[in-house]
Amino acid sequence: MKTKQLNLADFETKVFNYKTEKEWKFAGEKPAIIDFYADWCGPCKMVAPILEELAAEYPQIDIYKVDTEAEERLSAMFGIRSIPSLLFIPADGREPMMQAGALPKATMKEVIETELLTQNKES
Repeated sequence: MKTKQLNLADFETKVFNYKTEKEWKFAGEKPAIIDFYADWCGPCKMVAPILEELAAEYPQIDIYKVDTEAEERLSAMFGIRSIPSLLFIPADGREPMMQAGALPKATMKEVIETELLTQNKES
């Protein structure tokens, strides 16, 4: 598995259709992580290979990347002010969680295990 680039149209079909839904309603079938980044951002370049590794380790999660400069409207919808910013989205209807800054791999794995994959353990 690899990370997937996400544009506004893809976001509407794969993550959240903000045009038809008033409340948060995740459109994906699997938990997801969205990496808001920019090509010039040093910390973003450190996070990118970690996300690629996590995509390979966790095929049950979709990992998307949003170029904040190419997708300004999408970035504005989430109030992205610093990059990288990671949006962790559980698939079971719970609210997504935003985390700004370059997280270490161990921290990302902990969030994946405790927040994104827990719906399987609780049901």
